[in-house]
Amino acid sequence: MRDNVGFPTLAATMDDLTRRGFTEHFIPDNGDLRAANSGKILRPEQVMISEYYRFEGASDPDDMAILYALETFGGLRGTLSDAFGVYTDPRVGAFMRAVALRTREEPAGDSSVSAARL
Repeated sequence: MRDNVGFPTLAATMDDLTRRGFTEHFIPDNGDLRAANSGKILRPEQVMISEYYRFEGASDPDDMAILYALETFGGLRGTLSDAFGVYTDPRVGAFMRAVALRTREEPAGDSSVSAARL
């Protein structure tokens, strides 16, 4: 997980990720992810977590979110966000539990996948 000290808000972090090539937006769709811009449907085994950020509300504990920077093995890069607590989307959690987390030892673009899971 990257430290979001330099990016105090979800919006600022999303802007940074977009500048770094994470331009697609992913949406849960019947157990898969749908790429909002391209319409591609992705299974968990086609997706890898490159980075993730957790945001905690300073004044409201319900104001918490997580932002995933995802890459597909086909080269598509984008983001998926979810809330914590009562506002969590169970479809996001179910999908993300099946997605591989790239370890620090794996360079970007490496086709190997870590066994680590969220």
